[in-house]
Amino acid sequence: MNSMVYTLYGFAIFFMIFWSVMWIVHALALIAGHWKLHRKVSQVPTYETPLPGVSIIKPLMGVDPNLFSNLETFFTMQYPRYELLFCVEDDSDPVLMLVRKLMEKYPEVDARLFVGGCNVGVNPKINNMQPAYEAAKHEYVLISDSGIKMKEDTLLDMVNYMTDNVALVHQMPFTCDREGFAAAYEKIFFGTVQSRMYLAADLLRINCHTGMSALLRKAPLDEVGGLKTFGVYLAEDFFYAKSLTDRGWRITVSSQPALQNSGHCELHSFQARLRRWAKLRVAMLPTTIVLEPLSECLVLGACASWAASVLFEWDSLVFYLAVLDPLIQWRSRVYKLRWGGVAEEVKAKSVKPVSDYLRGYSFFFILDEMSTV
Repeated sequence: MNSMVYTLYGFAIFFMIFWSVMWIVHALALIAGHWKLHRKVSQVPTYETPLPGVSIIKPLMGVDPNLFSNLETFFTMQYPRYELLFCVEDDSDPVLMLVRKLMEKYPEVDARLFVGGCNVGVNPKINNMQPAYEAAKHEYVLISDSGIKMKEDTLLDMVNYMTDNVALVHQMPFTCDREGFAAAYEKIFFGTVQSRMYLAADLLRINCHTGMSALLRKAPLDEVGGLKTFGVYLAEDFFYAKSLTDRGWRITVSSQPALQNSGHCELHSFQARLRRWAKLRVAMLPTTIVLEPLSECLVLGACASWAASVLFEWDSLVFYLAVLDPLIQWRSRVYKLRWGGVAEEVKAKSVKPVSDYLRGYSFFFILDEMSTV
């Protein structure tokens, strides 16, 4: 009997500690986001300190309604010296016509097209980019997915973060405003679940890199054989970032998020993308198969509520509801729930419960929680 009690208390302590850690992660993400995101670009090129050149590698496959406008933003960036290296694996791909049209429209931009790729491993993205990587002539290389949309000063912002001890600057994944159910779901995911872990990990200097938009120093990558070295991995972005950090280099997030703007946005394709990422994370870090589902708010809230009832004899339902929304409206007044069920009146009558602000968001939030579990 005693062993059962000790086991229950052990689980309760674990859940309460895990719940507290997740609150710390939330706080760190808020601090990092307030400190870093959307900061104004400060560096201006001068004769004494010219900006370094950047080779931008764009792996492409197929077309979508937004692709032309997305690629055009790379031709109109306010940066003094860069080249565009477009990579297409299939010589019959319709994207070739689109790229050539843009190259004709902006002849002043240094742009080249590479067709056919080079088989250096199992990763098709690396195979597609390899010829362009070998031909890159600048000291910095920006790997940018086809669906990314750039602002005029985005590249300058990323270069600003490439200090002497940094070898990789990446953008936090986010999305542009698009119509449709799937687009709203995708934006909520990247603006909540993904950004929370991404910003906190960056603050703690943990490798959280995703390869959709990454600026790299070419020399440190060449020291280990270049991009082709990582062609044996499907998660090449994680492993070339790991290779850099293992050798003492730092990686960091830039001020501007990566604006994903694909013209095709469907629920099943996005969930397939999340499943693929989850499988890769489990393969690289097996502990995520247990910890990741527990990090979801609804699951962790239920576990922490049970733990609070065991450890502190608090009402688990009140604890759970207080975490979800501590504000209650009753008889034209607003009350704030405290742990254990004690209520405190909020004097400002104009204050609305959190649920009023999140009503349009709640469905997508619950869908994301259930999908993860």
